[in-house]
Amino acid sequence: MGRVLVVGGAGYVGGHLTDRLMEQGHKVTVYDLLLYEDVYLKDVDFVYGDILDQDQLLDHVKRADVVVWLAALVGDGACALDEELTVRINVDSVRWLTSVFEGRIIFMSTCSVYGAQEGWLSETSPLNPLSLYARTKLESEYILMSHPNSVVFRLGTLFGLGDRFSRLRLDLVLNTLTVRATLNRRMSVFGGQQYRPLLHVRDVADAVILAMGMDANGIFDLVAENVTIMQIAEAVQEQACDAQIDVTDVPFQDTRNYRVLGEKARHELSFAPKLTMRDGIAEVKQLIEQGRIRDLTASRFSNYLALRPFLREHQSPLGREVHVAHQLAHHRTRRVTSAPT
Repeated sequence: MGRVLVVGGAGYVGGHLTDRLMEQGHKVTVYDLLLYEDVYLKDVDFVYGDILDQDQLLDHVKRADVVVWLAALVGDGACALDEELTVRINVDSVRWLTSVFEGRIIFMSTCSVYGAQEGWLSETSPLNPLSLYARTKLESEYILMSHPNSVVFRLGTLFGLGDRFSRLRLDLVLNTLTVRATLNRRMSVFGGQQYRPLLHVRDVADAVILAMGMDANGIFDLVAENVTIMQIAEAVQEQACDAQIDVTDVPFQDTRNYRVLGEKARHELSFAPKLTMRDGIAEVKQLIEQGRIRDLTASRFSNYLALRPFLREHQSPLGREVHVAHQLAHHRTRRVTSAPT
């Protein structure tokens, strides 16, 4: 049991992870800017803060035994909105962390660093990042490899539901196809032969728990199963009343295509994913059918759509900094820091 700081812990991955850490008896602090949320209601120590506010963050880092770093601009589209800000958040903040913290760091990277390649890939395979998002994650990996006590998880394409509080991301392929099939009885697939290494969002928490209890360091791919986009659509079709699949050959800007083994995590960390894509389809489908989301078109469910108005409107560095200051002041007057679940 120890003091764990989960930076970015109010997000998609952080929700279930925080629950698991508390179940294990750790003293958990969540540090988050609430970019996609108005309140944070989980019964855990919560600090509202920006990772670029290093003076505030430093106090909490110094008190931690383990820092789980989830904070980032995530996704190709979201990162492309403002390259300078993406580098500051995804790379410079990690460089700062390694300069001030000697304890255990657990960092989330992405299998997107593999880009588009044939054959089966592992941690020693060539890298081919195709987007700013993937390049910034790879640069952070290089930074962390000079830190003697760090674990980097290259996550597969996530799916499924996290905890009871965190938003569902609808910019992830399995979740998106499930929602469209459930609501419209049809879904569009571009090409469909591209491979993705899938991983349920709740399985990420188990990997973090394992890494905290072992001495293993370095880079680990986390993946449960490798399937094509078409295979995902067919699995959704099977569970969603035979929804129609519309296949189009229209070029799609996301050219990633890769299959990842994930053997190192299985052997060295005893990581054994518990949830399959069919589990994720079933739980997302049930969520939609029960009407538990009032407006599925809301921008908050997509990283890109949620950030686009803000980042496009304030692209000059000076304008952005002034706007961020006003936004922080506004949020501080209405945030909820902690309340019983």
